[in-house]
Amino acid sequence: MRTITVNVNEAGQRLDKLLAKYFNLAGRGFLYKMLRKKNITLNGKKCDGSERLFVGDEIKLFLSDETINKFSQIKRQKVAKKTLNIVYEDNHILLINKPAGMLSQKAKNMDESLVEYVIDYLLDSGQLTEQALNSFRPSVCNRLDRNTSGLVAAGKSLAGLQMLSRIFKDHSLHKHYLCVVKGSVRQKERIEGYLSKNPKSNQVTVSGTALSDGAPICTEYEPLREYNGYTLLKVALITGRTHQIRAHLASIGHPIVGDYKYGSDAVNAEVKKRFQIRSQMLHSWQMVFPELEEPFSALSGRTFTAIAPKEFERVCGAGICKQ
Repeated sequence: MRTITVNVNEAGQRLDKLLAKYFNLAGRGFLYKMLRKKNITLNGKKCDGSERLFVGDEIKLFLSDETINKFSQIKRQKVAKKTLNIVYEDNHILLINKPAGMLSQKAKNMDESLVEYVIDYLLDSGQLTEQALNSFRPSVCNRLDRNTSGLVAAGKSLAGLQMLSRIFKDHSLHKHYLCVVKGSVRQKERIEGYLSKNPKSNQVTVSGTALSDGAPICTEYEPLREYNGYTLLKVALITGRTHQIRAHLASIGHPIVGDYKYGSDAVNAEVKKRFQIRSQMLHSWQMVFPELEEPFSALSGRTFTAIAPKEFERVCGAGICKQ
């Protein structure tokens, strides 16, 4: 016999939904048979699986360890040990400065991404157990391209994930980026256009006129420093579309340095030779949180900053990485 005590990350869902996570190799027929035969009970009583769960509820499994293990698979992926650059952490969320070259989320089954490194960190630090992975998996709430560095927000708890998902979706969390572009940019601008995506090539096109398959986009940028024939920009996404910053800036003649998809081959060859730049110089720099209620009130109005990679200093001069 085994007892599952419902925690805050499991409460609020139906009993059969939770059981399907614990017994992820079993069919629904097996679970409902166990419920009918009272081999699975809720708070000492017979149940049918439709019951809504609350914190502290006790689910008793009158099953052998062999049966439980047969139908349960803990999905911990072994990954190379990484030291995460944690900008902020509390009981519900993590803010991490992701390096260029790391996936935010896996694209293929055996990929190692920031999600797997976060789970590994939480397991190693005792904040998460392997058993808990059956019913809840921490995850990131915003994706950065593999070769974009900077702030990524991850939920450690269900409440944290739900809060982050909400403020990203309603755009009440404000994001600012740093990027280095070719050429001289002298004034702050707000530019608009239309973006369409080719799903086969995973590449987008920006147009100044409305397209049948195009989504409206708006990007705001402000020059911070001009140096060596390049300009460091602070960028705010008014809309947040796939590859928006990269494609939008390239469309107005200021491609991001090191961007091999939307950038200039000549510029990329130049910075590779002069400054040893091999990835795009786009960095998720700041997150500004909105006013939030408990248990997240400590985040209200706070600004979090991720220091830019040292490559920015090689192109734009000393002091950039301290901003």
